[in-house]
Amino acid sequence: MLRNGNAGSNTASDHIIVLEQALTALPAAWRPDPLTPDAPQVLVRCDTAGATHSFAEACRTAGVGFSFGYPVDARVQDAVDTLNLAAGWYPAIDTDGGIRDGAWVAEATILVNLASWPAGTRLILRKERPHPGAQLRFTDADGMRVTAFITDTEPGVVPGQVAGLELRHRQHARVEDRIRELKATGLGNLPCQSFWANAAWLEIALAAADLVTWARLIGFRSHPTLARAEIATFRYRVLHVAARITRGARQLRLRIDATWRWASAIATAWQTIRTGFG
Repeated sequence: MLRNGNAGSNTASDHIIVLEQALTALPAAWRPDPLTPDAPQVLVRCDTAGATHSFAEACRTAGVGFSFGYPVDARVQDAVDTLNLAAGWYPAIDTDGGIRDGAWVAEATILVNLASWPAGTRLILRKERPHPGAQLRFTDADGMRVTAFITDTEPGVVPGQVAGLELRHRQHARVEDRIRELKATGLGNLPCQSFWANAAWLEIALAAADLVTWARLIGFRSHPTLARAEIATFRYRVLHVAARITRGARQLRLRIDATWRWASAIATAWQTIRTGFG
């Protein structure tokens, strides 16, 4: 969604529009339904800029769960002190389920008043030793970097309890990879003077990024190096390779230089994508 340069980072109305557009883009069978308990479950994850009451209520109305970054204010700092005194912290976990060294999590729902948020909202805290050389912030305590998030996921839903919830929220940072790829795909610089021309450019860049993502996901499953490659690497190895499309004997062929290191992977992906949709 392209916005004016003076748009605020936590404009709830814009976040709600993006949510509605995202849900509309889902196939009907995969959309959440607040009136149907067995409907597909969808979760919205965002950083502190998206943690507004209006956006949380919009998620609840749409039948979507949420996991929002939460500001570390004086109330949260008091909760951290209370948890430190009560030894209420538990080890954080990594993606593989192992203990994350130097990181702990705790639930602070009963220590901070969350009455203004949708019913069932929980507050989860995390503290971790900063990386060597990292500068501490004013909100850090006892040499630990403190972060917080709120979620309406009920206890027992996510494996790992509080640590599992924290891991799930932390994984939303993968969106930064998508943003970086989008900038490398065409959003690094909007080329036009007109807002609406740039809005059209945005749609084209998003379509290009989607095509690349699906091409890697569908065509290069057997070649994980290419499937996980950064867009610049994928562009060099796959998209910019010299090739010709030829027709003969009622066949459509892609002719690639056989000496190209990734020629076999590209040929396999081409065939997989062509036959992947019936």
